[in-house]
Amino acid sequence: MNKFTKTTLKALSEAGWVFFRQGKGDHEIWHNPSTGKKVTVDGNMKSRHTANDTLKKAGLPKAF
Repeated sequence: MNKFTKTTLKALSEAGWVFFRQGKGDHEIWHNPSTGKKVTVDGNMKSRHTANDTLKKAGLPKAF
């Protein structure tokens, strides 16, 4: 895991998101119990743009 993935997963956890299941390859599906939304997280994010897009889909502010 690189810096973008670790920071994104930490931000999701702090916002109440929980790991739901493993996706294809190195992807993970995270779930927010209070909203019922799901978001896919790449296990090897190489771009800050991908990380920020994941956070945006989760309803969180940009971190990078």
